[in-house]
Amino acid sequence: MVPLQDHQLYYNNININNIVTTCSWGGGRGRFGLGYSNLHSVIPSPGHGFAYHQIHHHAPPLANHSVSALHERRKSIPDSNSNSLCRLLIPRGRTRRCCLWASPKFKSCGWDMESSSPDHAANSNKKPRNNPNLITTSDHLRHVQSMATMPSGAGNISHLKAIILGESLASEENDLVFPSDHFSCQAHVSSPQQYLEMYKRSIEDPAGFWSDIASTFFWKQKWGKPVYSENLDIRKGDIRIEWFKGGLTNICYNCLDTNVEAGLGDKIAFYWEGNDLGVDATLTYTQLLYNVCQLANYLKDVGVKKGDAVVVYLPMLMELPITMLACARIGAVHSVVFAGFSAESLAQRIVDCKPKVVITCNAVKRGSKVIHLKDIVDAALIKSSESGISVDVCLTYENQSAMKRESTKWLEGRDVWWQDVIPKYPTTCAVEWVDAEDPLFLLYTSGSTGKPKGVLHTTGGYMVYTATTFKYAFDYKSSDIYWCTADCGWITGHSYVTYGPLLNGATAVLYEGAPNYPDPGRCWDVVDKYKVTIFYTAPTLVRSLMRDSDEYVTRYSRKSLRVLGSVGEPINPSAWRWFFNVVGDSKCPISDTWWQTETGGFMITPLPGAWPQKPGSATFPFFGVQAVIVDEKGVEIEGECNGYLCVKSSWPGAFRTLYGDHERYETTYFKPFPGYYFSGDGCSRDKDGYHWLTGRVDDVINVSGHRIGTAEVESALVSHPQCAEAAVVGIEHEVKGQGIYAFVTLVEGVPYSKELRKSLILAVRKQIGPFAAPDKIHWAPGLPKTRSGKIMRRILRKIASRQLDELGDTTTLAEPNVVDQLIALADV
Repeated sequence: MVPLQDHQLYYNNININNIVTTCSWGGGRGRFGLGYSNLHSVIPSPGHGFAYHQIHHHAPPLANHSVSALHERRKSIPDSNSNSLCRLLIPRGRTRRCCLWASPKFKSCGWDMESSSPDHAANSNKKPRNNPNLITTSDHLRHVQSMATMPSGAGNISHLKAIILGESLASEENDLVFPSDHFSCQAHVSSPQQYLEMYKRSIEDPAGFWSDIASTFFWKQKWGKPVYSENLDIRKGDIRIEWFKGGLTNICYNCLDTNVEAGLGDKIAFYWEGNDLGVDATLTYTQLLYNVCQLANYLKDVGVKKGDAVVVYLPMLMELPITMLACARIGAVHSVVFAGFSAESLAQRIVDCKPKVVITCNAVKRGSKVIHLKDIVDAALIKSSESGISVDVCLTYENQSAMKRESTKWLEGRDVWWQDVIPKYPTTCAVEWVDAEDPLFLLYTSGSTGKPKGVLHTTGGYMVYTATTFKYAFDYKSSDIYWCTADCGWITGHSYVTYGPLLNGATAVLYEGAPNYPDPGRCWDVVDKYKVTIFYTAPTLVRSLMRDSDEYVTRYSRKSLRVLGSVGEPINPSAWRWFFNVVGDSKCPISDTWWQTETGGFMITPLPGAWPQKPGSATFPFFGVQAVIVDEKGVEIEGECNGYLCVKSSWPGAFRTLYGDHERYETTYFKPFPGYYFSGDGCSRDKDGYHWLTGRVDDVINVSGHRIGTAEVESALVSHPQCAEAAVVGIEHEVKGQGIYAFVTLVEGVPYSKELRKSLILAVRKQIGPFAAPDKIHWAPGLPKTRSGKIMRRILRKIASRQLDELGDTTTLAEPNVVDQLIALADV
């Protein structure tokens, strides 16, 4: 290392694409030099404080750049920040955009190059990101090889192609997007080092780590020892997970009473935005507590006790979280069913959990359409009674903006209007103190066998985990206004609409209607109206909005936004970039979260101020999560790899069983790879330790964040009188993530027709719901089966995706010619 005179730092020859590129990094009055040996001019970069640019044709080579030294000299430049990512940038133009950057925070420096000219790109033989001569970094979050102390996934972040938030993204798939120093210095977790310290403790001392966090909540009685107990190895007996057992608490009390007692009674808990423009409402924490207590008193009055189930079939009205909290207050177990499921699906869930009460509303508006929810509930209650399960009370909220009570079908003696009874009850209600391991809620998720699985979450661990993940993954501050677009009919609505935000004393937005009503700008209208700072949504919505003009986004300010979030399925890099660049104005980190109904909360997620992001990657595990990737034999794979995503050791938010079917719980999640929780998802880990989710490996299709069992759709299709057999596979869909592709074999003699195709789709809509409707019906005179009768879905997926050159060996099929028939009928 040879220091230069007059505050110039270093010269270095770097060979990039066989072009000797010479750089000087200067100090003093902002003297910087940058050049190419075969170029004759350099375009300055306004606004970066770089006053001097000079071409150097020759310079002495240097090695081992000292970032700290670079940084110290950078301090002498006017308006520089000692924590800044120093960047010398040549912007887009006829030459390649270039940047020599250095970051003392991440102990890294390197060249950043991008072709910005068609002329230049045409003359380049290699892409810069593949060039071995790029400067790389060390000492980040190195992927830990030994599993003895830390799990796979806590890896080093090495330099690939660096940019900083607030500047446009480059085109490569593996860019690193750095948080700004302003964001990081105020973040709860502000550096990779801080993350590693907290993460290491959470793995080496989980009892101490989670006890410290749990102690910040209210417990009527503290838990005993051990803090947790577990058995995730089916070979060693029954699967068992327990956290904070013996501790008495109440999640409703921690969501509401503690916040009111802390002086937040007048703070807005919920802004509610109706489907129609200009229809809105608010609830403060005190008002929310009063409403919850009134409903809780009513439920007790009609006989609901601790441990009883209550089925909730409500849209996104404030009455939905009110109902969840009221159940939790008295120790009842709520089971929210997405108000898009059919009567058949609702009845199935009622029969399984046998509720004392069903709570719904008469109707809801979704865009310009009115959906008659009470009619669906009526039909479901008839079906459930036919199966021997009768419900005595149907509490119905009159949603006047959608339907008046005079138009609502009514059954006297069973049906009760919410507005007629609830306001009469006292606004105080005694709390039912429950054990940390007592049930909190049931949430049914699709399964590959056709029967939905009743995922059971308990109270204490779930409370601690959802609150903690919300705080850190969104870098939540008390001044934030938070909006999650998810419905409470899904786990996201439980953990990150209701419980997570309220446990942190947050202000959240609830939205009743469709996100593109009355036009695709509605989301950003809501963001501006309530000054939303944290916006959490699904890639499905992002991709849907991408298809419309950017003008629907840019005509709104969105200046309040500081953090974006993605949930439901992996977000593809192009959607990530659009979300980042257009919605977030290139300044908002994106928390691309991976988790499941079963996990209760985030498992792999960026911490927005802690490390750089890669578009499309969920990045690193959350505290306490030992994410591992295993091969087909269950052997953990280290380093860069691809395989099955599992978790070893438990975490507080983990579900405890499948309601009434512990054997299925063990078989589905713990038997495939003994000793691990099997997520059912595929995952790859790159050379920097970043995790990339690759989708389901079982027969569940993820459509717009909804997990739909292929068996359920096939069953609905076969129920049609003219359908003899059906096989359903998932295909890529540019908006929904995955689409449903159905191969249908008709009853002998029945001709193909557009009318029949519509009728089949309608059968699925009726039995499951509109979100499960097949995107494509492919007529199939037969299905590719082995001689034992097993359908070869691998071949069907290739046909559906038009990957006809990847069909593989078909000689083992009972009737190999059926493949040619299916290909010939692809567009019929």
